[in-house]
Amino acid sequence: MTASALNGALARAEAHSPYLRKLIARHSDLADLLGTGDMARALAAARIIDADMPVPTALRIAKARLALALAIGDLAEVLTLEAVVGELSAFADLSLDLAIREAIETLVPGAEPQGFAAIALGKHGSRELNYSSDIDPILVFDPETLPRRQRDEPAEAAVRIATRMMQTMQARDGDGYVFRVDLRLRPNPEVTPIALPVEAAISYYESSALAWERAAFIRARACSGDITLGQGFLDVIKPFVWRRGLDFGAIKEIRGMSRRIRDHYAGGQAFGPGFDLKRGRGGIRECEFFAQIHQLIHGGRDPALRVPATVDALRALARAGHLESEDTNTLIDAYRLYRTVEHRLQMIDDQQTHALPKQAEALDNVAQLHGLASGQELLALLAPHVESVGHLYDALDSDRPDALPQDTEALEAMLASVGFDDPLTVTQRISGWRSGQARCLRSAAAQDALEAVLPRLVLALGRSADPVSAINRLDGLIDRLPSAINLFRLLEARPQLLRVLTDILCTAPTLAADVSRRASLLDGLIDATAFDVLPDVPTIAARLRVEDERSSLEERLDRVRQLVGELRFALGVQIVVGASDPISVAGGYARVAEAAILVVGEAVTAEFEAVHGKVPGSELIILALGRMGGGELTHASDLDLVYLFSGDFSTESDGAKPLGATQYFNRLAQRVTAGLSVATAAGALYEVDTRLRPSGAQGPLVVSLDSFARYQREEAWTWEHMALTRARVMFGSANVREETEAIIDAVLNQPRERQDIVNAAAKMRADIATHKPPKGPLDVKLCDGGLVDLEFTVQVMQLVHRKGLVPNLGEAVDTLVKQGLLPSGLSDAYRLLSRLLITVRLVAPDLETPTPPICALIARACDFPDWDSLLAALTDVRQSVSESRQAISAAAKGD
Repeated sequence: MTASALNGALARAEAHSPYLRKLIARHSDLADLLGTGDMARALAAARIIDADMPVPTALRIAKARLALALAIGDLAEVLTLEAVVGELSAFADLSLDLAIREAIETLVPGAEPQGFAAIALGKHGSRELNYSSDIDPILVFDPETLPRRQRDEPAEAAVRIATRMMQTMQARDGDGYVFRVDLRLRPNPEVTPIALPVEAAISYYESSALAWERAAFIRARACSGDITLGQGFLDVIKPFVWRRGLDFGAIKEIRGMSRRIRDHYAGGQAFGPGFDLKRGRGGIRECEFFAQIHQLIHGGRDPALRVPATVDALRALARAGHLESEDTNTLIDAYRLYRTVEHRLQMIDDQQTHALPKQAEALDNVAQLHGLASGQELLALLAPHVESVGHLYDALDSDRPDALPQDTEALEAMLASVGFDDPLTVTQRISGWRSGQARCLRSAAAQDALEAVLPRLVLALGRSADPVSAINRLDGLIDRLPSAINLFRLLEARPQLLRVLTDILCTAPTLAADVSRRASLLDGLIDATAFDVLPDVPTIAARLRVEDERSSLEERLDRVRQLVGELRFALGVQIVVGASDPISVAGGYARVAEAAILVVGEAVTAEFEAVHGKVPGSELIILALGRMGGGELTHASDLDLVYLFSGDFSTESDGAKPLGATQYFNRLAQRVTAGLSVATAAGALYEVDTRLRPSGAQGPLVVSLDSFARYQREEAWTWEHMALTRARVMFGSANVREETEAIIDAVLNQPRERQDIVNAAAKMRADIATHKPPKGPLDVKLCDGGLVDLEFTVQVMQLVHRKGLVPNLGEAVDTLVKQGLLPSGLSDAYRLLSRLLITVRLVAPDLETPTPPICALIARACDFPDWDSLLAALTDVRQSVSESRQAISAAAKGD
């Protein structure tokens, strides 16, 4: 079967391709081998480079033989598209490498081939070379290691090597040529030399590069020469390509390139004879741009999407949920067909052409080389793919509303028609933006970005529950923005975020304030994963750590602050848009905080140990109490932390500046607290409260584990043991965690008098009522029958019965209910009060009754159909909590 297919391909090549006909005649031994049906042996024979010949000659002959073997295997459908382009790309790497080595040897005989690297871009970089492709490398050199003659400057030597290499690759004789080389993708090709010093190249890409150059580097790789040098260059400029805070101007520029290509090659846009497979609407370039646009949007946050080959990139985007599987298959099927037909076009005369012939006879010839009867059959094969891809790509720019009127009367009428009850106020706001009243809107670029997004923005706000409040909050946000351009470009590029931003503006002043300080927070909502349940603590911690071991402590802490801010913002948005149960979000807040404690603790400890060494046999332990200990935080929660250390307090550290153990760990804990709480340009993390430590605010910040155990056994008040029911170790090795947990378990399981516990809880609750009364009608933490009452009720039962001793309040309630120690209604009470607290702290932080839209959001978050039914349920659960607390007190007195 294979022999038959290959012989049929040889016959079609003879009949329809002058170029292949010449190769068959010139390399008849290879043609005969193909005719036997042994494709593997034919490829092996074609790959041979004769070491006894001059390098240029050997490469030209090998390229011709490989071109013949690949063409016949391709035509026979014995080789896949991926195999063909992979073989061509591998040969380009090898030939370029040999050409560089030969050039260096010619210039400096006996020198090691180092200090000079070729960076492959485009289809060469993605290992997708066409049958007759140019290659588009960027050439960089290291002046310190580049071989050169004594009289040559490094730059001169690099240009000599590059020139010799290009001659080897491009020179033609009867055996053909190796590859055409196009160096115009280097920075400023009109004025720069053909090989660039690596530091100068890095400086350019970090400071001056254009948007399209970012897209080009999606497919970049170090392919030939000094691979270590080339890869080092790419590693340094990786942040230029893959940005977490995406400049959506780059996306706009890529789309603009596509439109300009359509305009420039207008003659090849209409489908039919003469259609440009590469640049035409719905063609190869639009498949590639479709993938690259989505890679630039999502790849800064997801390294799995940083794959160079187009088909691989589309599949990765689909796996990550960024593309629909049907659209992905449409693009992949079209891309493969286009590239295959493109190869047919190029096989005929070894020309780098992408356009279907205009003449019927020539089009028939291409079709027959492909195995079809006529050019019309070829057009019929391509047509549905061209239309489908064109439709998908056009959709990236579709649904653009008309520009808003400039005339104020017309604008006011339009605003009234889309839902604004007070169109005059909104007109005044928009007029203020257009006149540049806000500093961030005074440039022409900012005004362009504003006008591009205004129509959709106004429509989205007009459909909101409280349009005027939303527009006023947006006005406040704009007034605080240092730059509005990226925010508006983001909203223009991702219209679905408009609805999210509208919800934030209408219902979440805390999140709106966050966005006003860091508009890039919205970037994190691009990925659908922003609305997923957060992973476990080790996974989050891995994301927070800086990969570069050379990073300073401040850089490490800034990364934690930046990513924690993004994660907390996304969790808050999950509540606002109704994507997650607030209790699940509270668990996410706590896991983020625990990961931050872990990573900040590691970074600060490592820095501290570099100066003061380690205390032998000792280490820092961080214990969390309160909501953090229970694993459920609100958006506004602080962290109740207790610092301890293991080992002997009399030991001294072993570093250059030794400290006694107590002083050592007190200083270290102070620095950890500062790392968690001091705000920098990257933002702040958390308020840290250490007043629950042994002996309270008057005691030392850190005590030894032995002292902690003794204090808890002999001196601690009952209320301190109640607080200890929520204790959880956040930081420390497995051994000290186990030791600390054993101490806590022993303390909590010691026998106590029921009445003493009830009396202590009652006194503490009365003190709270006196000194911290409820702040508003929605203060479900401090109100009668609220969360504090529920927590005290649970803690009393935990200590009296030594049951349900788990830090999480919900788990403790459920356990005590199952054991018959608490009424069943308290499980529902916990869930309602918790959901209400978590939601209210985010959307109504003043704890007063909010506007109707926010009331509706709170009711939805608590799983109630409306505000009135929520209030009725709240009254019931508060009553049940109060009754349970009173029943426990009465039972204690009865004892």
